[in-house]
Amino acid sequence: MIDKLAKILNEINNILLPRVCFGCNAQLSRGENVLCAVCRHEMPLTDYNFSDENPVDRIFYGRIPIKKAVSFLFFSKQGAVKQLLHYLKYKNQETVGSFLGEWCGAYLEDEENLKSVDIVVPVPLHPKKQKKRGYNQVTLFAKSISNAIQAQYRDDILIKVNNTKTQTKKGRLLRWENAQEVFEVNPIAKKSFQHILLVDDVITTGATIEACAKKLHTLGNVSVSVLSMAVVPKG
Repeated sequence: MIDKLAKILNEINNILLPRVCFGCNAQLSRGENVLCAVCRHEMPLTDYNFSDENPVDRIFYGRIPIKKAVSFLFFSKQGAVKQLLHYLKYKNQETVGSFLGEWCGAYLEDEENLKSVDIVVPVPLHPKKQKKRGYNQVTLFAKSISNAIQAQYRDDILIKVNNTKTQTKKGRLLRWENAQEVFEVNPIAKKSFQHILLVDDVITTGATIEACAKKLHTLGNVSVSVLSMAVVPKG
């Protein structure tokens, strides 16, 4: 009886407040979540993996030792990926993170090169920004990935000590300069791991990942791999 009532209430809610696709704003059909079937089919997957070299790897060559770097989607100035991440970061739609994480995680479950990963670490927000937003947009994505690859999720390893402004309109040099000395390793975090998967939302110049990875390498003999929801393609 309770399940039946809940189903009725859910149907009423969908009529009064219809769920829409975050990619095209069309009304979602039953069984669809976050994206309609058309938008999901058209999402620009990179098809990068943790075995073969790819353009995300090359972003960090000569800058910081990264074991492997992969992005799930291509980000562009227009399109569903930008729309989706805008909802995630600025429209209180935190569940977009878990949606992308579960989708990406399904591709990573059997990745041999991820089986050695001990912990999954999200790029942190400054406490003031996280309090204002209410959440770190990377959290649910990273948690879903940790579940998929059977690694521990740890958000207590890195901390952001400087509250920088958004970098979306800044050039490569300014991004690099702003990322320096922004992150620190949490001195009270327990550290007993060897392979870290560092997770972020969008990789543009790689400055944020470089700064985080630099701090993680101060922990000693650890390997750092990288995963992001999206990457801005070069050219």
